[in-house]
Amino acid sequence: MPPKGKADKTAKRGGKAAASKASAKAANGAATDEAVDGSANELAKLAMETNRTASGVLTSHKDSRDIKIENYSLSFYSQILIQETTIELNFGRRYALIGPNGSGKSTFLRSLAARDVTIPAHIDIYLLSEEYPPTDMSALEAVQEEANREVKRLEQLMEDILSEDPESQALDDIYERIDALDPATFEVRAAEILHGLGFTPAQMAKKTRDLSGGWRMRVALARALFVRPTLLLLDQPTNHLDLGACVWLEEYLKRYNRILLIISHSQDFMNTVCTNIIELTPKKQLQYYAGNFDTYVQTKFELEVNQMKAYEKQQAEIEHMRNFIRSCGTYANLVRQAKSRQKILDKMEADGLVEKVEKAREFKFFFGCQGKLPPPVLSFTGVDFAYSGKKEDALYLNLDLGIDTDSRVALVGPNGAGKSTLLKLMMGQLSPINGSISRHSALKVCRYSQHAAEQLDMESSAVDVLRKRFPESPQDIQYWRTQIGRFGLTGQSQLCPINQLSDGQRSRIVFCELALSNPNVILFDEPTNALDIETIDSLANAINEFEGGIVLVSHDFRLISQVAEEIWVCENKTVTPWAGTIESYKDKLRKDVIKDMKFL
Repeated sequence: MPPKGKADKTAKRGGKAAASKASAKAANGAATDEAVDGSANELAKLAMETNRTASGVLTSHKDSRDIKIENYSLSFYSQILIQETTIELNFGRRYALIGPNGSGKSTFLRSLAARDVTIPAHIDIYLLSEEYPPTDMSALEAVQEEANREVKRLEQLMEDILSEDPESQALDDIYERIDALDPATFEVRAAEILHGLGFTPAQMAKKTRDLSGGWRMRVALARALFVRPTLLLLDQPTNHLDLGACVWLEEYLKRYNRILLIISHSQDFMNTVCTNIIELTPKKQLQYYAGNFDTYVQTKFELEVNQMKAYEKQQAEIEHMRNFIRSCGTYANLVRQAKSRQKILDKMEADGLVEKVEKAREFKFFFGCQGKLPPPVLSFTGVDFAYSGKKEDALYLNLDLGIDTDSRVALVGPNGAGKSTLLKLMMGQLSPINGSISRHSALKVCRYSQHAAEQLDMESSAVDVLRKRFPESPQDIQYWRTQIGRFGLTGQSQLCPINQLSDGQRSRIVFCELALSNPNVILFDEPTNALDIETIDSLANAINEFEGGIVLVSHDFRLISQVAEEIWVCENKTVTPWAGTIESYKDKLRKDVIKDMKFL
């Protein structure tokens, strides 16, 4: 029998459990449809899962909301990614996992979500790494369906724990969460989250099969935010979000009071949201730092300065003792001193010497340019555009703007306002229904698309893809290994099938292809998706050194601040210059977001 207080709480929730059965039944039916629709994806996932192995020992208490796993190791396709380290995630903390592209960050999150090592059952885990599948449910219904499923799961977990250990500390948290998940408020709260992520009422009512992949990713994110799992794992959550939605998500997550572990390339985002940083080091260890990203940078710098001083001091001592030993010769009294010094050296080596700080190799991007062209290079005059061809459906009306080879423009604005469409008009991939777009006769424009890496031949290697793309260039392997190596793709990564590379590594192949094309103007559509922080900094330097024009669409505030000289706002069927900086634009978005966040 459970104690009276807990028995009363259990009885009180009996009505909730009964009331949720009908909705749970409907949810199960929808889940069956999802399973059918997603069967192809499941087969692909299975191939990935079978090539991942992990081991470790859970050392935190079984009822604790903290997670501590010691001697953790992870490998993928027989490649060791993490070796004999400790996972320590404390309740109430928000962690960012950082490390180079291809180091195993996403694989680590998938390993945690799959419980490859033991994690207590009362710690529920939600991994956001892919979009919600296309179904006949609306976006609003999809979020509510996940909430109903969570209520049912918590009630079943409560019953299981009560039957096994009525005094378990885990019950208190379950009671609180069931109370917080009030079905009467599901629709309103789901709508508030979807609104924060950029959905209009009309989009909320759309069936998910009628939404693009980016919008279905937002649906998946909304489901995760609604149920507030004990361990929330987010892999690049700001991808597919506009700047306004990024600010909203920052404000939401910085109040997340359970365990949050994210992979993000945005320093702004990590500074606002995170309380701790976990670095996956080149030695395949997890290194923990308190504070946000800026604090991590400062702390790591200070530690490395102190480590280098200690290394240099120790090396000087070692060299002094070795010189003394060499100078002793065969004199009996000096030989004894030499042996004593040698014992000291042997002990120092046995205890472990201070290691020299090894700086990560910096890769310098370079985009070739055909050269400057006299303006006007690319001009819009009275341009109207609608995908339907009808003026009443126009995305843009009476658009006048110009781009030249000195332009450094960032396009900002809500999703659906037409930023990517404007880039396609500049490329000539779309034509206006009214007005004209004039291009210089010698103009060469290249575009980096956020989906470009998905178009690569996944069965070929990076070297083979580039050789095929540029048949007029030398075809020897070493030449192409040198070219792709400049973009940070080295060693076996140049020769293995592209499907074994991380998303960030695949993006480097596209950057290399872009650099070798020598355009006058480059159009970047979300170039930072999946890139690590060091690569983004290299990209910023390459953009600043590029001699041609740049038009950038990005949700990364820091990249925009590094490279843009003009901010253009795409909204209300037109393009308007922003008078201030990107920082002032973000401040304006934040004020708007906070004003609307009534549910926090």
